[in-house]
Amino acid sequence: MNFKGKKVDGENLYKAILCLKNEEECKKFFNDVATVNELSAMAQRIEVAQLLDKDLPYTEIMDITGASSTTISRVSKCLNFGDGGYRLILERLGDKEDV
Repeated sequence: MNFKGKKVDGENLYKAILCLKNEEECKKFFNDVATVNELSAMAQRIEVAQLLDKDLPYTEIMDITGASSTTISRVSKCLNFGDGGYRLILERLGDKEDV
């Protein structure tokens, strides 16, 4: 990550997230560390990824989520050619829905 031209190591952030034990702790942490707009954008991207995974067309995803075509395109690119983070989350969320 970069911040005003300086490289910022996200290692402590990732370790902090891994320390969280349940959904309530996650809510408390993310409410403190992120703005409402940042949380909304992240939640929207997860929803977009879920809808892309169901092969919905961009126009329908835009109507459902309010996401721009640029956001949908970026999520699609990450979903298909990224590091696998979206795919991992979609699989794990799918496992929880089956329970």
